[in-house]
Amino acid sequence: MEEITQGVNNINLVADSLKKNRIQVSNTKKPLFFYVNLAKRYMQQHNEVELSALGMAIATVVTIAEILKNNGLAVEKTK
Repeated sequence: MEEITQGVNNINLVADSLKKNRIQVSNTKKPLFFYVNLAKRYMQQHNEVELSALGMAIATVVTIAEILKNNGLAVEKTK
């Protein structure tokens, strides 16, 4: 039983460390430049940022990415 607990704790630690630089963008909660400035701050801390969205917010993520690219702060990276 103790081994299972350790395994679950290890999975949680890995998942937390992988998602520290992810921004989940909403279409309705915050203004566009809130996310642009947040992405800039994340890039200073982690050297990269992952933008994530669902549905109608995908267009907002594309806009944020284009603003960052046009300012010379980001390059496209595909998985």
